[in-house]
Amino acid sequence: MPQPPWTHPTGVRAVVDQWQASGAVKRCFTAERSMPPASPEYGDIPASLPASLRDALTKRGVASLYSHQVQAIDAARSGRHVVIATPTASGKSLCFHLPVLAALAEDPTATALFVYPTKALSRDQEHNLRELMREAGVGDSAMVFDGDTPGDARRAVRERCRIVLTNPDMLHAGILPNHARWASLFQGLKYVVLDELHTYRGVFGTHMAHVLGRLRRVAAFHGSRPTFIAATATIGNPREHGAKLIGVTEEQVELVDKSGAPRATREAYVYNPPVVNEDLQIRASTLKQAVNLAADLVRAKVPTIVFGPSRNSVEVMLKYLRAKVGDVAGADAVMAYRGGYLPETRRRIEAGLRAGQILCVVATNALELGIDIGDLSAVVCAGYPGSVAGTWQRFGRAGRRGETSIAVLVCGSDALDQYLAREPKYLFEAGAEEARIDPSNVEILIQHLKCATFEAPFEVSSPGPRPASPEPALGETYLTLDAEATRDALEYLRGHGLVHESGGRYHWAGEAYPASSVSLRNIGWDNFVIIDVATNKSIAELDFRATHTMLHEQAIYQHDAEQYQVERLDYENHKAFVRKVEPDYFTTALTYRTVGVIEPRNDGSLGRARIGFGDVKVIEKVTGYKKIKFFTHENAGYGDVHLPEMQMHTTSFWLTVPEAVLESLPHSRATLIDGLRGLGAALETVSTLFLMCDPRDLGQTLGDGGQDGQGGAAPLAPGRDPHSGRTGQFDPTVFLFDALPGGVGLAERIFERARELCWAAGRLIRSCPCPAGCPACVGPGSESSPRKRVALELLAALGLTAHDVSAGRAGAILAS
Repeated sequence: MPQPPWTHPTGVRAVVDQWQASGAVKRCFTAERSMPPASPEYGDIPASLPASLRDALTKRGVASLYSHQVQAIDAARSGRHVVIATPTASGKSLCFHLPVLAALAEDPTATALFVYPTKALSRDQEHNLRELMREAGVGDSAMVFDGDTPGDARRAVRERCRIVLTNPDMLHAGILPNHARWASLFQGLKYVVLDELHTYRGVFGTHMAHVLGRLRRVAAFHGSRPTFIAATATIGNPREHGAKLIGVTEEQVELVDKSGAPRATREAYVYNPPVVNEDLQIRASTLKQAVNLAADLVRAKVPTIVFGPSRNSVEVMLKYLRAKVGDVAGADAVMAYRGGYLPETRRRIEAGLRAGQILCVVATNALELGIDIGDLSAVVCAGYPGSVAGTWQRFGRAGRRGETSIAVLVCGSDALDQYLAREPKYLFEAGAEEARIDPSNVEILIQHLKCATFEAPFEVSSPGPRPASPEPALGETYLTLDAEATRDALEYLRGHGLVHESGGRYHWAGEAYPASSVSLRNIGWDNFVIIDVATNKSIAELDFRATHTMLHEQAIYQHDAEQYQVERLDYENHKAFVRKVEPDYFTTALTYRTVGVIEPRNDGSLGRARIGFGDVKVIEKVTGYKKIKFFTHENAGYGDVHLPEMQMHTTSFWLTVPEAVLESLPHSRATLIDGLRGLGAALETVSTLFLMCDPRDLGQTLGDGGQDGQGGAAPLAPGRDPHSGRTGQFDPTVFLFDALPGGVGLAERIFERARELCWAAGRLIRSCPCPAGCPACVGPGSESSPRKRVALELLAALGLTAHDVSAGRAGAILAS
């Protein structure tokens, strides 16, 4: 019987059928995959668990556990460190809740520490944990200790709580330096739980390895040796990463990676927006296409989450989506969730999602993590998140209750997204990326060695004459340093007046509180507060870096699909004063970036090019902003920005094209420089693929490899611009640098594989079907500026198109 014409089909299947019937949508799907359901594998609840805990599970209707839960519990109960690497919604929480609560039931002095990467996640988990504790008869003394904890509650947490839930920043700066006040926690510490292990990567992960090293040292000071239980989304090296982060050998870690949880059917789609400019191969807006798909889902009453690439894009998509579905869903049914919202706003949104009052949420990666957001049936990703692991983490946010779900990746016009649109098997078949940290990073190590010395003195051998025998030095070690290196590092601090030595013990002697000057996430300690001048109330806050691009004067700051103009930025006092407005445009910042070489570590020749690797200084400055019309995305004008520059010391790879090579090619200097920019873009793309890293971890710019008289590479800046046509030596250089302070080894790996990467960049450019250049290879080109052809000619002139280079991973990734 046909449906009345005034009704609207509902449910996931109705929307998918509608898409398949629509030629405009159907032809944009470049891949469709259906992942079949999986049956559960069960195991008996371990008999070693206390009877009260087993009774609590029975009351919840849990008669048996999944096989991976049993394996994790048995390993943790036996004292082995555990890393659980099973899919999203596989019941990882019970893997650490049960052994912890068992220890608390068996030993009245036992305690545990739960560490979550964000405050929101720790708050989300607190309720569920306390409820299980009450049912198991071990009280409910579990509380969150973070920056939002009221002052009167902090003493109660220290003195009475047997389980403390916190985040890395508070552990680093609030708990460890004051460990004497947390004696009851550390004396009975049986377990340390690390949730979302995959987030601890790069510089943040390197800092975290040192925080955990300090934690183990403080625990030993109080007489405890805790067992670590870590849970992670799928990554390529869970056991190796967990061991390095905890500071133990891989043999001491048991990996639980075979899930026994059931899996519902999931359908995944790769959607490539239609081309709107054939010459430049520019595609329709990723944001607007994602909104169109999400609107279909919302109209069909499908609980949906839409992921955006940035805070600004989330607010733009929220405005567009509310405009499209306002007739079927009120404003409160479609909400945004991102960093910068005040804690009470985030919690209200989380509660609305769990209660089913919010039908669609538009979010940044803040909701990638395991916050319980209720029953969702669809995920729409506006742009590739930057990693295979991150993509599947987002896809896993739907179907968490065993229902059929769909996930759609809406590709952008850039090279990495277009590669995935052409080769979706990379997304579906390539393994997840490895998580990498570098605890031996000297800059980070010395910062945390100061903190560790402040927390407890080091016991090392006296710094007298060293023995001639090959016997290792005696004394305490710190993380990756042996006893001798630890002593040398402490002597370095002593030479700077920060520690003093007495009888083989090194004590903190500095006046400063060292942890207060070490930021784990490389942002300022103080966020900028955003104040509405009409009400004189704070509406949000932003970190130091985001302030430069989103809160400069005259910027349009977007909040809950409403617009506020920044009237004044009080940079010294970290306050931005805004007024609500109704413009027809939003703003986006224009940044200028230069790289200068501080100290080369390695160099050499590659064909006729010069390559190098070393320490650099990256200077980034917001110079202006652009006004973009809502809905049409037309350019509506520009404005200037006057803010201090931001500096970062990191490591970089560089490739310099000698002047002689440029002179050998029949193009103007401006055309050659444009071609080199295109080559740099291609190198950045293939480096991201080869190293399996997040694109945000790499930065790329063009500069001058010639010396500036101060031992650094001079950037392409006014006065040195090759477009000016001046004569004299100018050596244009492509820089590929670690976009994280101190670096995590990516630039060095690019240096080691430079020949292979240059070959792969040429292969990527040649295989692209565009005539002159497009976002999928070298960036937009034209007949008058044939960026693609010039980039290939530069590679040939440098002698970097030889086909005897072993393809290695290149063949697997770039073969078409």
